[in-house]
Amino acid sequence: MKITGVRVWRVELPLVEGRYTWSDGRFVEVFDDTVVEVETDAGISGYAESCPLGPAYLPAHALGVRAGLVELAPHLIGMDPREVNEINRVMDAALLGHPHAKAPLDVACWDILGRSTGLPVYTLLGGRAQEEVVLYRAISQLPPDEMAANVAKYQADGYRVFQLKVGGDPNDDIARIHAARRIIPDDHVLVADANTGWTPHEAARVVSAVGELDVYIEQPCATFSECLSIRRRTSQPFVLDETIDGLHTLLRSLSEDAMDVINLKISKVGGLTKARLMRDVCVASGIPMIIEDPWGSDITTAAIAHLAQSTPKEFTFAGNDFNSYVTISTAAGAPQRESGRMGAANRPGLGIEPNFDVLGDPVLEIS
Repeated sequence: MKITGVRVWRVELPLVEGRYTWSDGRFVEVFDDTVVEVETDAGISGYAESCPLGPAYLPAHALGVRAGLVELAPHLIGMDPREVNEINRVMDAALLGHPHAKAPLDVACWDILGRSTGLPVYTLLGGRAQEEVVLYRAISQLPPDEMAANVAKYQADGYRVFQLKVGGDPNDDIARIHAARRIIPDDHVLVADANTGWTPHEAARVVSAVGELDVYIEQPCATFSECLSIRRRTSQPFVLDETIDGLHTLLRSLSEDAMDVINLKISKVGGLTKARLMRDVCVASGIPMIIEDPWGSDITTAAIAHLAQSTPKEFTFAGNDFNSYVTISTAAGAPQRESGRMGAANRPGLGIEPNFDVLGDPVLEIS
C-alpha cells in the first residue's frame, strides 16, 4: 500500500457558547480548522484534523498547519502509511518542528492502519484498557458568578471534572476558584487552569489564597522554571500543559518532580505516534494524563477517545469531547457525550466518516 495523495479542507467551527475566553483576555469565536485526507493506491483513505487554539496559545496557527502540509505531503507520496514510525522519521527530517502540521498526517495514517487491518485504533495503540472515558468540561473565563453558574449547568449534563479558565486578575481568579468550589460536591474535581497567564508573584498570591481548597493548579506561568517555583510553594496537586511539548520536556519534568498530572495534547506533540510514546512513559512513571488536543470537532474527538480508551483508567485523569463545544459536525460516527463520559467506536480505524457536505471543496490537493 502506498500514499498517492493528500487532500486538505478548511472548516470554520462556530462555538455553542458563542465565545471561548482564557487567560490574558484571549478569546476565539470561530475556530479555523484543518481537515486532512491521506489517500492510498488501495482505495483506503484516512482522516484527521488539526485545530490550533488561535495563534497566541502555542507556537502554531491554522495557516501554518496548511503551509506545513504543503511542505510535508510530497515527502510522503509513495510511502506505506501503515509504517507510522517511518512516516514520522521522514516528516521530522523534512521539516523541523511544526507538530501541528505533522499531527493530522500521522493520525490519518493510524486511521488507514486500522481500516486496512479491520481493527479500531485503540486496539493498535495497546488495547481497550477501559470501557468509557471520563470527560472534563472547560469553563470559559467570565465573572466569578457566571463561571460558577456554568459549572452548575455542565454538572447537570453529567460532568464531574471542571477546568476553570483563570490566568487573569489575581483577585478575580481567587474569587472564581472559591465560587466554583463552593457549588460542586466534594467528589467532583476542580482544576484552575491559568494557561501561562500569571506572573510568578501573581501565581504565588493565588495559590496561597486558595490553599485550603481542593483544587488542582494548572500551568500557572509561562516558563518551566517559573512553574516549578510555584509547584514548590504549594501543596496543591499540579498540572503542566503548555511547557510539555514533547518527550524531552516530559522527561525533564519527571526528573524534577515538576507535576502530578500532565495535559497530553495529540497535535501539540505531533500526532498519535509520539503521544502514544509519551503516554507509555507516563504510565511507567505513575503520572495520570488529561488526554485531549488544542481544539477540534468530531475527528479530533474520535482520536482522543481512542488514545484515552487504550490508556489504563487509573492514568486517565480525563478526556475532552470537543464536538460538543462546536455547532457543526464534520464526521459521522464520532463519540458522543453521555453522562460526562464517552467511548470510542468499535469499528476499524477511528470509526468515523467525514461529512463532505460540511467540508465543501478542498483548499489543497497534493499528489
